[in-house]
Amino acid sequence: MKKHIQEQLANEPKHTLRNIIIAVIVITAIVWSGSVFKVPEILERGSQVAISILSAIVNPNPRFLWGMDTSGVPYLMLETIAIAFLGTIIGAILAIPFAFLSSKNIIPKKWHLPGVFSITLIRTLPVFVLGIMFITVTGPGPFAGVLTMAISSIGMMSKLYIEAIEDLDRGILEALDSIGCNTYEKIRYGILPQLFTNFISTSIYRFEINVKNASILGLVGAGGIGFPLLQAMGNNRWNDAGAYLLGLIVVVIIVEYASTRIRKKLAYG
Repeated sequence: MKKHIQEQLANEPKHTLRNIIIAVIVITAIVWSGSVFKVPEILERGSQVAISILSAIVNPNPRFLWGMDTSGVPYLMLETIAIAFLGTIIGAILAIPFAFLSSKNIIPKKWHLPGVFSITLIRTLPVFVLGIMFITVTGPGPFAGVLTMAISSIGMMSKLYIEAIEDLDRGILEALDSIGCNTYEKIRYGILPQLFTNFISTSIYRFEINVKNASILGLVGAGGIGFPLLQAMGNNRWNDAGAYLLGLIVVVIIVEYASTRIRKKLAYG
């Protein structure tokens, strides 16, 4: 057995030259990238700002941290979560037809290309740019945030949906076809049961991302906690900013923990 293994190792093709070429290319790319990356000197004011932010998180303004009015952290975080939740639900629903129309095992190749192109186009638009576009159309507020979350979710969710659809067990569909099931019955009993768990898990993961994105969208006036946070930092109201940051950190941690637990349960049944 040992001799057989040694013979196999001896007969294994040598890729020394190929590996050397790859290593040289990677090192060259790193060196070239480093040549355009210049580490700026840390300004004294920048250090003071960083210290102020860290200090503010430890000593937040209790009036904003616990205030129940529209400027308080609880209200703003609920608004942020609501924007992320509605955006995720709408995006998850809209992503389903995009995914089916772009799956090679469902749609002929020449017909699935428009769907793939549409998804790629959506994925190239940053969330920040979409936020500005919708604010221009609908005006500032949570509605613009919901639309931005919905459209930006389609790109990622459709891509993950497509992977799940293309991994379908064709044997189940062939069995249903052999007993005379129509298209609706094949979708209802053969496709949806295989995809349901994966689709729900993807939606929960996207909701986790959207909670963070909704906070960023507040910076351009699309609702949520981002805009008050930016105002507080811009006016050097560090204790107010600390309250907003602390609320954001706590909520993001809770959402990530809960979504991870739920996705694990879905994965392992």
